[in-house]
Amino acid sequence: MDAIKIYKKALAQFKAKNYDDALKTLAEVKIAAPHWKKPLLLKAYILREQGKTVELFLFAQKILPLFDATLPEEKELLSDVLNLLGMAGSKLGMVESASELLRLSGETAKNNAEACSEISNAIIVANAVEKFSADDFKKLYAEYKKYLSDITPYPRKFYAHKKIRVGFLSADFRIHPVIKWAWALLTALDKNSFETYCYSAGKSSDIVTKHISATVKGWRDISTLSDVEAAKLIRDDEIDILIDLSGHTGGNRLRVAAYCPATVQVSGIGYVNSTGLPCFDYFLSDEICAAGSEEFFTEKLIRLPHTHICYEASTDLDVSSPPCLKKNFVTFGSFNQPSKLNDSMLTTWKKILDAVPQSRLILKNKTFNTDDGKIFFVNRLKFIGLDVSRVELRNFSGDYLRQYDDIDIALDTFPYTGGVTTCEALYMGVPVVSLYGNRHGSRFGLSILKNIGLEELAVATYDDYVERAIALAGDWELLTILRRNMRGMMKKSPLMDSENYIREVEAAFKKILREDSYEQRRDKNCV
Repeated sequence: MDAIKIYKKALAQFKAKNYDDALKTLAEVKIAAPHWKKPLLLKAYILREQGKTVELFLFAQKILPLFDATLPEEKELLSDVLNLLGMAGSKLGMVESASELLRLSGETAKNNAEACSEISNAIIVANAVEKFSADDFKKLYAEYKKYLSDITPYPRKFYAHKKIRVGFLSADFRIHPVIKWAWALLTALDKNSFETYCYSAGKSSDIVTKHISATVKGWRDISTLSDVEAAKLIRDDEIDILIDLSGHTGGNRLRVAAYCPATVQVSGIGYVNSTGLPCFDYFLSDEICAAGSEEFFTEKLIRLPHTHICYEASTDLDVSSPPCLKKNFVTFGSFNQPSKLNDSMLTTWKKILDAVPQSRLILKNKTFNTDDGKIFFVNRLKFIGLDVSRVELRNFSGDYLRQYDDIDIALDTFPYTGGVTTCEALYMGVPVVSLYGNRHGSRFGLSILKNIGLEELAVATYDDYVERAIALAGDWELLTILRRNMRGMMKKSPLMDSENYIREVEAAFKKILREDSYEQRRDKNCV
């Protein structure tokens, strides 16, 4: 059997998710064609699907020099290797180098759409880079816009609908974190004044998808449509306000928005910072998150008076007592993504553990699903000088909410703070200590905590973060009171007051549409 036939067999096994068999077959390919490079890429994809992040990173790093960007037949393969290496690196906390690798992947991508996807990856990873400035972000935005040269935007058009047509663009109309913030917005706009349309780019559906599709005025599946086809569909629906819920996150359809199919276009909720694209007129924010973050935005900021998100809890689990009462020591924890765990944050957590006798730290995410992932992270902790015997690395699991029973105090990340993760910890009775800065995405913890009446748990410096965590760890009576009352505080707060939230959003939508209609300003080129 020749190498091509063997490779096709391995590819079929990969598609059937028989990963171990596919790896064995690829070993045969190497014997038959030792210098053929394409099978190396398939092996990398298998490692990714197996969740072997460390092994993938090392393998991609090894094969990267083998691909030559000057050879047309290898350029696309090189782009894929750069993507795999960058994404694996980001999951291991090497976010600065990962962002650059993903940018390079965009440079070698096979077409503009693929390039945009890679630059989106670079931008979202950059949110976790502590010293990434507004100018640094603008350079990535400029890179993204280079790959919009094939798009001609629609001229701006205003309509005279009796009801404002609001369209939502997302790949995540399903059980997904963004739904926990967007549920009220998707389902509860006043039907006397608004008509809701959804443009779904997702390829999977569930009970959430079915409910939303049955609730809205217009449900449009754009998952198989090209960007130009999806944009035309939005244009034909005469959408007054298009809300992009994805930003630069996975599966986004920012290139659809680049056609400017709607009268006014807004981004927000599903992504923490600016899109950097002139096709968006506004970004949905609030007074707390927006304060001081203007330099990071190309969009005008809609500053809702309380919160720009409305949390919809997805559990009825009871809240337990603080575990310190039984264990006689305090347990800190973080369930945030590993890309958010930079060295500055880990060093800060070390200071907290050192100052709180017998305390423990629980970290939980998908990187720890493999032994290699745990070993890699343990070595990171050792390098920082953190006592690894006091740290528990837990696999990702579906019962993660119940595991907040084991945590007394949650530690937020910085500069890419937790969002839904923070809401979930608080809802399970676990107070969250958060550090905030001037970047919009670094102020989510502050906004959430202030809205539920716990602003003192959000601080502006690393030293204050350490002091606040230590003080809280020393007050078990307060931990008990918070555990007992925090869920009720959340339910009574603007964070979960869907009726008031919708009124504020509706008022903002009417205002921006009225102002833009008055100014008649869209004679600029969107891209």
